[in-house]
Amino acid sequence: MSRPDITPLSPRKMVVANWKMHGNLARNQALVHKYLQGLQPLAHADVVVCVPYPYLAQAQSLLAGTNVAWGAQNIAKVEQGAYTGEVSADMLRDFGANYVIIGHSERSTAYCESDENIAEKFMMAKRHGLIPILCVGETLLEREAGVMERVVGKQLETIIRLFGGAAFTQTIVSYEPIWAIGTGLAASAEQAVAMHKFIRETVAAADQSAADSLKILYGGSVNPQNAVQLLNQKEIDGALVGRCSLDAEQFIKICQAVPENSVI
Repeated sequence: MSRPDITPLSPRKMVVANWKMHGNLARNQALVHKYLQGLQPLAHADVVVCVPYPYLAQAQSLLAGTNVAWGAQNIAKVEQGAYTGEVSADMLRDFGANYVIIGHSERSTAYCESDENIAEKFMMAKRHGLIPILCVGETLLEREAGVMERVVGKQLETIIRLFGGAAFTQTIVSYEPIWAIGTGLAASAEQAVAMHKFIRETVAAADQSAADSLKILYGGSVNPQNAVQLLNQKEIDGALVGRCSLDAEQFIKICQAVPENSVI
C-alpha cells in the first residue's frame, strides 16, 4: 500500500479541542458557530477539533473551508475486517479528518491498551496520511516516585523500537500528566517545560530530523488562566484542551493566549 502524503505541520502553535464523549447535533452546531465567530480572525495559531465518531460528517460540513481543522479521538490498529465497533483510518479520511488522538489515558486505562497497541495505531494513522496526536504521561504515583521520565520514555521508545525514530516526522505528541487530566490542577510551566525538553531529546536521540519537525503540546486541565503562561513557553508548541473546549468562550480565550509572534 502506498502511503498518502501527510500535510506538513505549520510553524504556528496549535490548540486542539478534545470533546471526549460529549455533544449532540444541535449543541455541536451552536458550539462550532461560536468557535468560528471568535476564531476566524485568529491567524497566528492552528486550531483542531477532535469529535466523537458519529459527528465527523457534521464537523466536515461545518468546518470545511474555515480556519479550523477536525479529527477523531481514536483509530483501529488494523486496515479492515471482522472487528465490530472499530473505525478504520480510511473511514476517518472519508470524512476529511486530518488528525487523530492516539493513546489518550482515558482510553488506554479503561481499555487496557498496551504501549505496543498504541504504537500500532500510531503507525496506522501515519500510513494513511493522518497526523497522530500521541498522548503520553505519568500518574501521580509515578511522578512522586520520580520515575516520570522513565514512564514517558518507554511510551516513546516503544514506537522507536518498532518503527524507528523517523516515525515521529511531522507528528504531534501531547504531554498529558494523568494526575492533571480533569482535576483542575495543571502541571506547572516548569514541570511541563522539563518534560517537553525530555520528549524532544528522546526523539532526537533516535532521529534529529524527526525531532525538529515534532510538535509537542501540553494537555491536562488547560484553562484560560494557565494557558497564558504555558503557551508563552518556547518549548510548548500548543495545547490539547478537554473540558474547556466545551465552552466556546473559554476555548477561544485559550486560543487567543497563543502569542501573536510565536513561531515554533
